[in-house]
Amino acid sequence: MQSPHLVSSSSLLEHLNHQVFLAINAGPDTPTWLLGCARFVATVPLFLLPPLLLGLWCWGDRAKRGALLRALSVTVVALLMGFLIGALWPHPRPFAIGLGHAWLQHADNASFPSDHLTIFASVALSLLFDDAYLLGAALGLVGLAVGYARVYLGIHFPLDMLGALAVSAVGNSLVWVLWQRHGAPLTQQAENLYRRCLAPAIARGWVRD
Repeated sequence: MQSPHLVSSSSLLEHLNHQVFLAINAGPDTPTWLLGCARFVATVPLFLLPPLLLGLWCWGDRAKRGALLRALSVTVVALLMGFLIGALWPHPRPFAIGLGHAWLQHADNASFPSDHLTIFASVALSLLFDDAYLLGAALGLVGLAVGYARVYLGIHFPLDMLGALAVSAVGNSLVWVLWQRHGAPLTQQAENLYRRCLAPAIARGWVRD
């Protein structure tokens, strides 16, 4: 049985989570153009991220490819952690409990932590740790904008975003430890697979060997 102190602390945190959400969430008088901009920010950047990273791999050197592969590994680990959290502790989305206004269609599944921000935060944090400061910072800022837009549109709570940052940080730490020993051979194997799959494009000089 939970102690009254723990229950009280949990209730206070949830109350604060709701109040911050309502302060950010767009209201009924929000201009249509602003909602459209928010929907763009909340959805489009995630679709642009894979081709960006793929392009950086295809035209990058060995060090950059290693950093990108590690970023992918961090993202996978963080998403798995987020999936387990959502399965074991399925926190409802705001619209599922009738809170605020939802301006973007979304399935009524677990909201904590945010998958969108988990992906951006994992890639950004991993790249920052590999000294890719400009790209890491840029993706981090884009991720924060995506996270804010999804709260603004009423499909996530602020704590969902903090949870995403937390699982990304833990995932980065776990992968960083393992990467010191296994990173180089994994990168070599990934490059060998890349060369086999894209041999014609490499031969024509369309992408880097």
